[in-house]
Amino acid sequence: MSAKNLLVLARRDHAEAMRVAAGLTIVGHAVSLVFMDRPVEHNAENAANADLLEIAGIEPVTTVAAMAGDLPLVDADGLARLVAEANEVLCL
Repeated sequence: MSAKNLLVLARRDHAEAMRVAAGLTIVGHAVSLVFMDRPVEHNAENAANADLLEIAGIEPVTTVAAMAGDLPLVDADGLARLVAEANEVLCL
């Protein structure tokens, strides 16, 4: 299987989206992660998952203005570009 450019959209379950994104890198895929709809909760589970993202080399971005101080903010055009460049999009 050849490596793909995968995009994970974290909408309903941020914790699961972080785990899935990190796991997809195991087979050599390039993975992008976008947090959407609401800020990520500050809790132990999400902190551990953030560590997984760091180990996997995933630098998430967000569409949530309230998170812009912590993560790069992407607008509608930027999100559309990420979707267009992805071989597959997963929405969690």
